[in-house]
Amino acid sequence: MSVGNRKRSVPDAGTAAILRHWREAVPNDRLAHLVKDVTRALLRALQTRLARHGVAFGHWAFLRILWESDGLTQRALSAGAGLMEPTTSAALAAMEKAGYIRRERKPGNRKNMHVFLTPTGKALRRKLVPLAEEVNAVAVRGASMADVAATRRTLLVMVENLARDEVAGRKRRPMPSTRALARRVAAAGVTRTRARGNGRARADLQY
Repeated sequence: MSVGNRKRSVPDAGTAAILRHWREAVPNDRLAHLVKDVTRALLRALQTRLARHGVAFGHWAFLRILWESDGLTQRALSAGAGLMEPTTSAALAAMEKAGYIRRERKPGNRKNMHVFLTPTGKALRRKLVPLAEEVNAVAVRGASMADVAATRRTLLVMVENLARDEVAGRKRRPMPSTRALARRVAAAGVTRTRARGNGRARADLQY
């Protein structure tokens, strides 16, 4: 059911600029840019809600993984969150200090550090998951169920196509290093963000 007639609040200056970009300046700009703008908006909305509960946005990805697979190694958490291990280690240290997790090595295997949720960390699931669900609901407000379903199908096709392209690319040429790829992404983000008059550039990919 569409709720497009619902009264909408006035967007802030940053959002208004993005809307002008898409509706007036270049409505047919590349789809990748649109997906990136939507992702940034989703992340900001979730970050704001998490902050009200005193939870850092950088901890969300790790909590979400641990709620489903408690006791993973620190390396597995890094891979699951798509982050470098030093970044993961710093985040986990802060989470441990906040009382969300505990880290320990299992007997017989002193090499791997395993991460476990504390009762406090487990209890956060009841508070934080509804916030993410709320953000998703807000994002599709005014869209029909059919449009939402079509969007999901399209995004899944894009994921599959890009995954196949990546596999084919590995056969044609070696993959760039993670550091080199990060520099390219950062450079592209800075160029596009500055063009919109916003000095802050981010390449947020986790949600």
